[in-house]
Amino acid sequence: MTGLAAIVVGTGFGCRVHVPALRAAGLDVVALVGNRPDKLERKAIDAGIPAFFTDLDEAIRATGATVVTIATTPSSHAPLAFTAIAHGCHVLCEKPFALDAAEAAALLAAAEEAGVVHMVAHEFRWLPERALFGRAIADGLIGEPRFLAVDQFIPFCADPKARLPEWWFDAAVGGGWLGANGSHLLDQIRAWLGDFASVSASLLTVSDRRDVADDSYSLRFGMKNGVEVSMQQIAGAWGPPASITRCAGSKGTVWIEAGKVMVADQSGTRMLEIPDDLILPALTPDAHGRQNPFETGPFIRLAEALRAAIEHGSVAASPSVPTFRDGLAVMTMMDAIRASSAKGGALVFA
Repeated sequence: MTGLAAIVVGTGFGCRVHVPALRAAGLDVVALVGNRPDKLERKAIDAGIPAFFTDLDEAIRATGATVVTIATTPSSHAPLAFTAIAHGCHVLCEKPFALDAAEAAALLAAAEEAGVVHMVAHEFRWLPERALFGRAIADGLIGEPRFLAVDQFIPFCADPKARLPEWWFDAAVGGGWLGANGSHLLDQIRAWLGDFASVSASLLTVSDRRDVADDSYSLRFGMKNGVEVSMQQIAGAWGPPASITRCAGSKGTVWIEAGKVMVADQSGTRMLEIPDDLILPALTPDAHGRQNPFETGPFIRLAEALRAAIEHGSVAASPSVPTFRDGLAVMTMMDAIRASSAKGGALVFA
């Protein structure tokens, strides 16, 4: 082991993805924190974690851990992160990072003042096809990027009877599809194209639900580099999933097609090979014989970046590592999206 002792807060996604990813990256998970003692003990035993607590402050004091990862509901992110930072712990926090930009800014300021490593769990930057898509743009394969479309139809919550976390539909605690999944895509667009300049937005509910947070959104962005972006996602659509991720530039177009990255230009259409440095690690099945490559593979790369930043002080990585500063940028845009939607899609400048 590296001597880096980690505490995972959250017994759902935390146990399913954080724990195996941290271990694969060489960190020692020494404790699990949750808020239901009956469930907590069972989860800790099942995951082979030696200690469990219902209070993060107590867990840090008892274990001496120097790393805390947070995989809880959005409304609890800030209190937990502030506790970890106060102990001088390095922090990896799930998205949506905070409830709003003001809370995100306070977290960034606290982490920077404490001098701790801080990251937000935008692990999908490491999905090979997304990372290669970004490289194609950065390497000039399509000339100057001019227009990006990211549109998806997903049957995730189309059925109102589907068993899903209650907070996902409660706006008061940070719920809504914009935060649950849109925050990932907002971060991804920033990683590809830089900062946002403006947005016109509509948040809506497509599934047969009433008085709940959004399960869909329709967004139009202007980027500071002049690129126009259309981003729409419907999580409540019956039928098979459908998606488009395509960027048109002055000399070509790049898109993702069934996990492959394609480029078209004056010379024709070709597929880009995934380079070795973007191939995700092979996964070892857990005690129940399960694997979760879509989430766990990219999260291992994020955990590796966390470890490298702690041990070496900085990380030179492609894709770049998402920090609290990136989390603040995403929360700033989410605030702007909500403001625009509340005003009937009025243009809001970032």
